[in-house]
Amino acid sequence: MTQRIPETPHAEPALTGVRNFRDVGGLPTTDGRRVKTGRLFRSGHLAHATETDTEFLESLGLHTVFDFRNGADQALEGPDVELPGVRNVNIPLSDPADGREFWKMVRDGELAQLREILGDGKGVARMSRSYRTIITTRTAEHSRVVHALADDSVPALMHCAAGKDRAGLSIAVILLALGVEREAIVADYLESNAPHNRYRVRRSSDAAQPRTAEVTELLAPLFDARAPYLTSAFETIDEEWGGVERYLAEGLALAPETLDRLRDRLLD
Repeated sequence: MTQRIPETPHAEPALTGVRNFRDVGGLPTTDGRRVKTGRLFRSGHLAHATETDTEFLESLGLHTVFDFRNGADQALEGPDVELPGVRNVNIPLSDPADGREFWKMVRDGELAQLREILGDGKGVARMSRSYRTIITTRTAEHSRVVHALADDSVPALMHCAAGKDRAGLSIAVILLALGVEREAIVADYLESNAPHNRYRVRRSSDAAQPRTAEVTELLAPLFDARAPYLTSAFETIDEEWGGVERYLAEGLALAPETLDRLRDRLLD
């Protein structure tokens, strides 16, 4: 689990406009080290950050905010708040066309459509397939992120819309590169299910079934953090590259010296 140290300057406040925020510091590596606190953060989008939220984010001394949303996500929620002196890097990890289709289904999809697309385990299968696809098709993007962290982008905050899937996978890739235990990566990922972390799903007032128990159940697989989703990403790495070492070297083109710099920056 992510280590919590309330006495530090980076103790996590009750952010009101930013969901799913946490410091990844404290996670253990297989060689007995731990991720440094105050170096790598994750969250949902920053578009609705309040003045108090923004003051806290400014206090973190961030170098870079990585936004993994696509254009459809940004059109829906808006751009991130501006943090003075912080570099903002947008690296979409999903296609805008997919985003528009996704949000239209979530906001406006009729019950029959939701049953057809998400019922009978199709929602779960959709999510696992998405995780596998991001791992296999976004190697260049993940390579860019890891190289940036190794070079000059720390402290960094990474987010997508909910801070669960695209940000969750990117954090998982970084933690694998650091040598963090898979069980610890999954445990941190599952913290996105905490009530104060979850994305607030909104249905259009014009939808035929704005929010019923069945609609909520059908949409749940899309907004839950479920261990099998992340496990499917790990399995894809093992199947496609034969393990993490080759994935990092061949899939992400990470030289040993780059990994050394990354670990020096992010590990105690």
